[in-house]
Parts: sequence; C-alpha cells; structure tokens
Amino acid sequence: MQTKYSDDSITILEGLEAVRKRPGMYIGSTDDRGLHHLVWEIVDNSIDEALAGYGKEITIIIGKDNSITVIDNGRGVPCGKHASGKNTMEVIYTILHAGGKFGIGGGYKTSGGLHGVGGSVVNALSEYMEVISYRDGKIHKIVFEDGGKVKKPMEIIGDTKKTGTTVTFKPDSTIFSTTLFDYDKIKERIRENAFLIKNLKMNIIDKRSNKEESFLYDRGISQYVELLDQNKKPIHKVWDFSNTIDKISVEVALQFVDAYDEKIISFVNNVHTKDGGTHELGFKIGLTKAFNEYARKYNLLKDKDPNLEGGDLRSGLTAIVSVRIEESILEFEGQTKGKLGTPEAKPILEQVTYDGITKYLIDNKDIATKVIEKAIVEYNARMAARKARTEARLGKKEKQDVNLSGKLTPPREKDKEINELFLVEGDSAGGSAIKGRDSRFQAVLPLRGKILNIEKTAEENALKNQEIATMIYTIGADYGSHFDLKKCNYKKIIIMTDADDDGAHIQVLLLTFFFRYMRPLIEDGRVYVALPPLFKIVKRGKKEETIYAWTNEEKEEILKDAPSNTIVQRYKGLGEMNADQLWDTTMNPKTRNLIRVNIEDVSDAEKQIDTLMGDDAARRRMWLESNVSFTLEEDGD
Repeated sequence: MQTKYSDDSITILEGLEAVRKRPGMYIGSTDDRGLHHLVWEIVDNSIDEALAGYGKEITIIIGKDNSITVIDNGRGVPCGKHASGKNTMEVIYTILHAGGKFGIGGGYKTSGGLHGVGGSVVNALSEYMEVISYRDGKIHKIVFEDGGKVKKPMEIIGDTKKTGTTVTFKPDSTIFSTTLFDYDKIKERIRENAFLIKNLKMNIIDKRSNKEESFLYDRGISQYVELLDQNKKPIHKVWDFSNTIDKISVEVALQFVDAYDEKIISFVNNVHTKDGGTHELGFKIGLTKAFNEYARKYNLLKDKDPNLEGGDLRSGLTAIVSVRIEESILEFEGQTKGKLGTPEAKPILEQVTYDGITKYLIDNKDIATKVIEKAIVEYNARMAARKARTEARLGKKEKQDVNLSGKLTPPREKDKEINELFLVEGDSAGGSAIKGRDSRFQAVLPLRGKILNIEKTAEENALKNQEIATMIYTIGADYGSHFDLKKCNYKKIIIMTDADDDGAHIQVLLLTFFFRYMRPLIEDGRVYVALPPLFKIVKRGKKEETIYAWTNEEKEEILKDAPSNTIVQRYKGLGEMNADQLWDTTMNPKTRNLIRVNIEDVSDAEKQIDTLMGDDAARRRMWLESNVSFTLEEDGD
C-alpha cells in the first residue's frame, strides 16, 4: 500500500527560532562534524524517498564556493498551499518539526529523519538555500537567505516531465568554525548508503578539484562486509539473511575471519547507529543462542562445559545489521540518532538472527565447527587471563601467572571521576612525570618501549605481553566484548610520548590497542594524547624569561624580538625535562593542551587500521594524523 505524500501530509509542531542560538542542540557541534551533519540531513531526506520506493539515483555536488547541492529523482517536495496558509515548500524549510514524517497518513512509512528538522535546521544555519521541486509537471523554486528568511517566494519557473528535488545551500561562516567540506568524508558516507540500498546509485562531484565518483551495488551489505574484511583471512564466504516481522524489516550480512576483534556496524533506516541500541542487543542474543544450541546438539560442548559467552563467539566477526522500522514505532535516543531505543526491535532481531544463523550452521557444518572451536580457544585464553589478574589482585606473585611490567604510581584519591592515568614512554620520562604530577589525582605508568602491534597478534599472545597485561590490569575494566566502562579506574587516559617518529609510532600502537580492546574508552572521550613542547626558549636580559614553543612557527615568532643571547633548546625527549617543566607544559590541567581522540566513522577507521597496521612503518606513522579524528581542546576544566 502506497502512502500519501501531499500538502495535507505536512504537520507543523513548532517554530525555528532557537536553531541559530543553540545550533549544537540540533547538529551536535559547529565544528567540522556539525558542518558535515548539514549534508547528512539533506541527503537523508533523499534517502527517505529511495527507502519509500521513489528514486534510484542521488547526486551530491560540492561547489567551488563550498556550497552543497543534493539532487534526487524522488517525488519532489509538495508545492501547494498548506493548511497554515503558507506555501508548503516554505513550511518545510522554515518551520522546525514540519515534514512528512509526523502523524497518521504521513508521507513516509519508514524514515531516518524522525524529528523532521533536517531541511529547516540546514536553512537556519545557511547563508542561503535554494530549493527546486520537480512535481506535477511543473518546476517550483523558492530561495532563502540569512538563516531562513524568504528571499524569493515560491514560483513556477517552467514545465517538466521529471520528478525530484534539488537543494542547494551554503553554510553560514559566522556560525561554523570551518566551512570547508571534506570530499573523502562525504564520499564514504554516500558509499555506505549505496551499500545499504541495493541498486541505488550514489554520485559525488567536487567542482573544486573536478573529482567525480559513483557507487552502485547489486548485492548490498554483503559487499560492504567484503570491503571491511578485504585485508583479512576469511573462514568462509559472506552469508546473509533477512526477514520482516510486524513493522520491522531486518537484513544481516556477516563473516568470520581469522582475527580476534569484532566489528558490528548497525543501521536503522540507513542512519548509522554508532552507539548501538535494541537492534544490536537482539542480534547479539540471537547469535549467542544459535551457536550454543548448535554446539550442544552436535557435542562440540560437553554436558559439563559452560555455555560460550557472546564475546567469545563474536571473536573475528564482521557484521552489518540493517533494520527498517516504521515511523509509528521508531524511537531514537537523541537528535543525532546514534542509538536505537525501539523496544520491539530486540525480540524481533533476536528471532530473525537465531533463525538465520541456525539454518546456515545446519547447512554448513564444517564452518560451524571452525567458528565454535575458535570461540572455545578464545574462552580458554580469557579464563587464563582472568585467573592471572585475580591472583595478582590477591597478591600472588608467581612469575608464571602474572608478569606485569612498569610499576604503576597510583593517585592518592580513589575518585574515578577525576583521576587521570599517564602512559609515559620510558623510565626517565616516567621519573620526571612521577615527581612533577599532582599526586592527588594523577597516576603514572611507564611503558618500556613499543607495545605489540595488536593488529598482527593473536589475542592469546597479546595477553601474555607485559605492557598489554599491565595496561588492562591498571585500567581495571577488562577488555574486548567484556570491557565494562563503569569499572574504569580513570576519567582520562593520556598518552605522553616524545615528539618524534618513535613517539608517534608508540601513539599509533597504543591507539590501535584501545580501538581493538577498549573501544568504549575512545567513544566516551576518555583517551587523549599529550602535547609536550618542542622548544624551550630562554630570553636573557634584566629579567630572564623562559618561554615554550610547540611548533617551529611559534619558535620563530618568539625569536623575532628576542635578544641576541637568547638560548633555544630543542627537546629530544620527555626525559630532558625536569619535573617542574613537565608539569608546567604538559601535565597541569590549567596550562596543558591535550588532543582528545574521537572516532567519527567506525567503518572507515576499521579499513584504515586493517590497511596501515601492517609491515609498512612509514604508512603506520601517517595514520595518526590522517585517519584518526582529533579535537584540540584547552583542558582547564
């Protein structure tokens, strides 16, 4: 049954006034992330048309002036007179919570744009916006400026035989810290959408560089899994299953590889739910139940054996979970739609996953045996590691059970909400850090050299490594699928290394460890990189003055008016700083600069780590700056 999408489908809930005053409430931030969120809102509207069965092609154009144009061949925006007395195009793009996604008989059965704020919020945060609707045989156009003010009311500018909508907007430079769009970021997002909707063609054109690419996939999310695992050794070919129950449609593709981390990437109505939700929970429960029942039935687990835990069974799993939920029961947690809250999704995902996996295991017994045996090995390794950590806590120091490396200098306080852990390169730097720290809330753990490359190490071997074991024990929240953020002993975990190639290499290795074994730390904003200065500059005169510089440019600026007897010292490592200097420049919350590590796109991060954490050390070092999203913040809170 097709749903009605006309002038009467549009419902007004409230006005637009607050958006420019508090843009962060609607798009998350006014930095690079918020800027690109504008693109996602408009593209999601076109995606909604495709999900509803209208339109098979969407094009995104980045203009030379850093404007964005989104073109689809859906039904076109309604252009008649709305019940409010205004033109419907004006209502959609100037009234917050006005759209075809509200009420009975709305324009969309399933939609990612639950809150209906997309077009109006983008308009409110733009210097100008132009909307052209091809509908009812006519071309309709309306133009806005200065954050949603109507510059040219809706007018008919010609006849047409096609349908669709073209939206062009330019973000307001007085609101955003940057208005420079990232081609690769937009490309990855639209390629993701092409995977999620089979046979939907997604195009991107960059007028600034004349780059142009198109994406079209006939096997959908199965090809997405293949892309994510392209540098892994698969245990089997990708398999998929799907079903629709009540108001929820489910599509899953998965593959087990000869590795130890799990990758589950979920979507609801094509919106990436990076924080998971009820659909991911149901998928995990259904998978665990299916494998354990199979293992019992075919005697891969004996009567005395406990059931395998979900984390053990998901070792080496790559899965895409895509669900489509009717608007009447769709519930996200927050405007940015990062977590699904719809309770009906959990039992439905559990049932669909259980049925799909059970059928596959029965039809592919060799593969079932391999995956379950791999999970048993994972379980045994985890139990051995847990035993070692338990005995360490009880004070048993037998070398064969626990062999922790560098000695932790803990804070005096026990407050997990303020305590900080510094992971410091080398004993000499560790000594300065221990002397210079604020012992009330700062802990220091010296690391001896470079840790293992987690990407190339089996989990069982990784857990035997002294540095890895020490970090897991110190942080106190376990690891992998058993990691519990609530048990973490520290609010901030700060990587503090020398400002050279080896230091950057250690940073990358540590970040890879956190990404694979303790990803919630990064997602919760707890992982940081310290920024020690590169130079100490001592100006000599009537009064000696010491100044620090973090870049060559800062150094040159300081030296412009410096006396001739000024001394410049280039720090080769943290160990060259005394305790007071390290505190003043790098550890004092009131004066230091920290880089907070963020993950904007999990799938992109997965691919980059798979590619770059191989044997090419130069490419590995480049990864830190090129492929992890950082936010530089003054840390005075």
